[in-house]
Amino acid sequence: MKGIIVPVDFSEQSENALKVAASLAKEHKSELYVLHMLELSPSIMSESGYIAQEQVVHLIKVGEQRFNKFLDKPYLKGINIIPIIKHYKVFQEVDEIGKKHEVDLIVMGSHGTDGLKEIFIGSNTERVVRSSDIPVLVVKGEVEHFQLKNFVFACNYKEENIPALKKAKQMAELFGADLKLIYINTPGDEFLSTEDIYTRVSKFLNLAKEGLNVEIYNDYSVEKGILNYSDAVGADLIGIPTHGRKGLTHFFMGSIGEDVANHSNIPVITFKI
Repeated sequence: MKGIIVPVDFSEQSENALKVAASLAKEHKSELYVLHMLELSPSIMSESGYIAQEQVVHLIKVGEQRFNKFLDKPYLKGINIIPIIKHYKVFQEVDEIGKKHEVDLIVMGSHGTDGLKEIFIGSNTERVVRSSDIPVLVVKGEVEHFQLKNFVFACNYKEENIPALKKAKQMAELFGADLKLIYINTPGDEFLSTEDIYTRVSKFLNLAKEGLNVEIYNDYSVEKGILNYSDAVGADLIGIPTHGRKGLTHFFMGSIGEDVANHSNIPVITFKI
């Protein structure tokens, strides 16, 4: 893993993400790009959106001082850290930085059951999760040392999800983790017979050219099934496909991916398809 980006806003949630990113950087000898999106208050902007150069310089200096203090942590010692400060309105810079430095992962903090709260300003966190070509690892709470041993990947096993499976498999191999593929079968209109499920899964795996096993898990909803299964097997990470600007993929009914990311107590990683 060459590089990792972790956006921070000096909150507890972003520090939780920073700790996980630091743990991964140490384990894989990766460069750690710590990104702070500079908040420029509308009150200092003119109607044209122009900000005086002196004000920008002052804000950058204040931001740098706070940034340096935030990065003065024992768990960051020995890591090659590249601090970056950008204007928060330039949302595309996150992906641009990632592509420029060929990073492999974005790590972000979340506030838990209230959803993917904005680490930056507005809805930028959600937009990063939805549109990033780089896998996004969403961290819930404090994780002292992130170790990936059991990795659960869930989707509906339709052809569009093959790229996400490929990325999940690559990550599992990188970490030496056990990749557990599951299909959640639910009652109602979305119910499939065992034969129908295996037909769909077999077609999917043949197209993907992967000799993997998929476990069928029955529950009252896809979200509950993913969370309950992950808890039962002691998962360290849940993988979910994303549909880019359309949001986290609705691989059955409703916004399953978002529900899982919002309610899971363990980290969730999203893969754009």
